[in-house]
Amino acid sequence: MTYLQGIVLGLIQGLTEFLPVSSSGHLLMVRNLMGLGDIPILFDVVLHVATLIVVLVMFRKKIIELLLSLANWLLRRADDRDKRNMKLIGIILIAVFITGVLGIFISNLNIADSPKIVFPLYLITALLLLTTIKSKGGREYGDLDYKDGIFTGIAQGLGVFPGISRSGITISAGLYRKMNRDVAAEYSFLISIPAILGALLLDLKDGGELMSSISAPVLTTSFLAALISGFLALWMLVRLINSGKFYYFSFYLIPLGILGLIFF
Repeated sequence: MTYLQGIVLGLIQGLTEFLPVSSSGHLLMVRNLMGLGDIPILFDVVLHVATLIVVLVMFRKKIIELLLSLANWLLRRADDRDKRNMKLIGIILIAVFITGVLGIFISNLNIADSPKIVFPLYLITALLLLTTIKSKGGREYGDLDYKDGIFTGIAQGLGVFPGISRSGITISAGLYRKMNRDVAAEYSFLISIPAILGALLLDLKDGGELMSSISAPVLTTSFLAALISGFLALWMLVRLINSGKFYYFSFYLIPLGILGLIFF
């Protein structure tokens, strides 16, 4: 892999991990265009770690709040706020557990990554985004219950399919559950943190293969490209969600999906 290829893949990962257009689908398309073939899974995970850092920085206030509440609960000095946050942590854990089970089930189906699969799934993602046009929120974190964890966990699990955007389907699920726009966006990325960490741990066994096929400088360049583009993408996404323009991304996915079905 060259530096240019690494930068391109990093930029695409950073942008599409947050924007609801499917990072896995875009990476698959670009790899096919570059003729890269199979790349060790850990390369994807390293890029995901870059975007994970973006999530941790952007939503650090809420993450620190949850961690402090967890500490207070463990020390048996939790107040009402801490108890509400512990309930939210429980909802997040339910979502992550369901995501893991569903993700393992889908991966065992051995569905081959192919543009022929990606393009119709782009259209499904676009339809999901269009359903958010008239979404009316009202539910804050304190209003969430375990049904939200189940619903969003299933949604995130389906995001394993290349062409189904993880952020797109989970934010849409949150909006469908009548969460406020800012809550739906933040919650979507809170439940992504354990999922990404889990993927990293599962794929660490590919570390040797990674370093033998991709040089450390190229990998570092890809990581930085994903990090920088990820900050820009998440900043833009949050602004669009709060302004009620989340569905705008469907106007990109629909023609992309149709053209892909015609020419691939």
